[in-house]
Amino acid sequence: MPTVVFGARGNVGRHVAGGLLAAGEQVRAVSRVPVAGPTPGYDAVVADLGRPETLPAVFDGADRVFLYGMLDPRQPYDIDEVAAAAAAAGIRQVVLLSSVAVVLDPDADHPVARLNRTIEQAVQRSGLDWTFLRPGTFATNTRTWWAESIRTDNVVRLPRPFAQSAPVHEKDIAALAVTALTEPGHSHQAYTVHGAESLTLQRQVEHIGEAIGRHIRVEHISDEQARADVARTMHPVVADAIVSQWAAADGVAAVTSAIAEKITGAPAHTYAQWAADHADDFR
Repeated sequence: MPTVVFGARGNVGRHVAGGLLAAGEQVRAVSRVPVAGPTPGYDAVVADLGRPETLPAVFDGADRVFLYGMLDPRQPYDIDEVAAAAAAAGIRQVVLLSSVAVVLDPDADHPVARLNRTIEQAVQRSGLDWTFLRPGTFATNTRTWWAESIRTDNVVRLPRPFAQSAPVHEKDIAALAVTALTEPGHSHQAYTVHGAESLTLQRQVEHIGEAIGRHIRVEHISDEQARADVARTMHPVVADAIVSQWAAADGVAAVTSAIAEKITGAPAHTYAQWAADHADDFR
């Protein structure tokens, strides 16, 4: 039976689809818009979590699902309708890409924490077998924040250059998902995923510079300007939370984890490796 992969063209989903194919699994890769060109190895289908009428055909004949949570509050969906459609089609297992916001502050009411908590609770109520992946800072966020200014001005503007974080490579999140979908022992488990090393924001910029072969200037800006900059690409409430996290992490080592290596058996990727993988995005 195929495994349904939502967001199969996204940062994490495309690696989930590729990892499942490499493991010899059938993959039904779901995206909101048609994929241009051939899709060797998997069945590409068009559907939208926000349009439940598109889901029965996607789930038909499948038994497992990789599902993303609410990473962007501007793109909500009704998880109860999604879970009902999955259960009605005979789906037995869901691996959900959630967020560390669910556990960092259980009482937090900002959108990412609230919406992902709602999704997790609905999946638990559905009766489906589940595994939750709760990553912290995505390494890909730094591409969202910094790529344009590096390409155009060779500069990164930061309010707290010495704030520390432990960015997670999307390949490690995907490897955890593939392991949970293909190996036993992950039923009703929730994995909090941080990167394996704590780095200052300035050191992360330096790694990007090393990957593209040039020195990148770091320019200090205010917290207010940083919020405005991040809000250009992310929900304003999320932007505020990110800048607040930087303020709290100024000079403070970030929480790290070895969960990716423990579960998958492969060493976690470093941020330097991530920068090398994405060097062309910053050139």
